[in-house]
Amino acid sequence: MNFEQRYTYNYPCPIRFGPGVIDEVGPHLREQGLKRALIVTDPGFIKLPLYESIISELTKSGLTCLSFSDIDKNPVKKNVLAGVSSFHDQKADCIVGLGGGASMDVARAVALKAYHERDLFDFDDALGGDKYVTNEVPYFITIPTTSGTGSEVGRSTVISEDESHQKRVLFSPRLMAKIVFADPALTMELPKSVTAATGMDALTHNIEAYLSKGFSPLCDGVAIEGIKLVHESLIKAATNPCLESRSKMQMAALMGATSFQKGLGVVHSTAHPLSTVFDTHHGLANAVMLPYGVKFNEEVSKERIEFLCRVLDLGETSTKSFIDWIIDLNKSLGLPLNLTELGVDPSKMDSLCDLALKDVCHLCNPREVSLSDFKNIYTNAFEGTL
Repeated sequence: MNFEQRYTYNYPCPIRFGPGVIDEVGPHLREQGLKRALIVTDPGFIKLPLYESIISELTKSGLTCLSFSDIDKNPVKKNVLAGVSSFHDQKADCIVGLGGGASMDVARAVALKAYHERDLFDFDDALGGDKYVTNEVPYFITIPTTSGTGSEVGRSTVISEDESHQKRVLFSPRLMAKIVFADPALTMELPKSVTAATGMDALTHNIEAYLSKGFSPLCDGVAIEGIKLVHESLIKAATNPCLESRSKMQMAALMGATSFQKGLGVVHSTAHPLSTVFDTHHGLANAVMLPYGVKFNEEVSKERIEFLCRVLDLGETSTKSFIDWIIDLNKSLGLPLNLTELGVDPSKMDSLCDLALKDVCHLCNPREVSLSDFKNIYTNAFEGTL
């Protein structure tokens, strides 16, 4: 792969990939007859010089850029409703999700709600809410600036309830971006901490997708390659970034979100409550919980885990070797290794377990998970016991 080149491919949606593709966004939207784009991003990113640089590039084609950034780190319903009001008040005719996972989630939910009158959570996937997505949605594109969630290629969005902060998954094939502009050059200035946490998020997506109990050889193949790319590039991208390492990580993120159409698992079900209760960054929560989730799945996923050891050329092919690799990765990235290091209050154990059991991700886990199992997993994660 030539990391200086631009590429076009169509899986799972049209994607323009490569350094500099940001300069194609404005012309693309104008070619669709669009003039007023609502740029949905987070309040931190909008303050950065990179944001101004991107907006400047978009406006070169005569596009009017309208900003919306009232987004929590873990997005809630009120963020989406405010975004919908902004879309209509500013008379926008398209939506651009710009940034990381939170921006993408809110942008996609705004696109969903813009032309639908029903309550936002009527579209909850666990309740079959996709049947209510009957109207068109605004023209929607995504521009990722991190390499983690891969939600730029997703068909679903995760939004929390305002009060309980319980996460809801809203899904419809209509919510997939019309096109993704994945420009790895936009990620070059990300700090180490963000690169590390988002990178471990991408790794978790690929590993959980590969281990999930669903049947999808296509997703399995994508996930395996995504894991290899993280192995080759994450430490380099975080500690001494170059265009190649950043490109590989952005591709790994895209592959993680593509592969987890097959399903996720217990790691996400234990990580989501950490974001809900403690507002922990999702990628960081995944990084901490990943070794404990892999260990829990050992008795049913041993052969697959050992295969990944061979793919990564770890020498010894065992669950221990694979978990040690994950732990060493977290150490090299300066990430916490357990919930105590993360600063999680153990008195909230019952709340964490209750929310984890309600989370839908573990329904695709290769091993069934009970309430007592969640308690054991969290206990091990507090103690650092593997």
